[in-house]
Amino acid sequence: MNVDRIVMGFAGSVVLAGIALAHFVAPGWIWLSVFVGANLLQSSFTGFCPLAMILRRLGLKPGCAFPS
Repeated sequence: MNVDRIVMGFAGSVVLAGIALAHFVAPGWIWLSVFVGANLLQSSFTGFCPLAMILRRLGLKPGCAFPS
């Protein structure tokens, strides 16, 4: 796996977890999904993604999420 696939999978998992927690536990958990969505949006403009930086430092290979 490469960094891009891990970031997308992690972000999707956190969004789904936040929605499930907001539905089953407390409505305030929706802010977790809002935070992840905002982070994805700013990352698309700035290229700054904290998780991607951490994964690269751990030695994972950067790359395109979908081969051409």
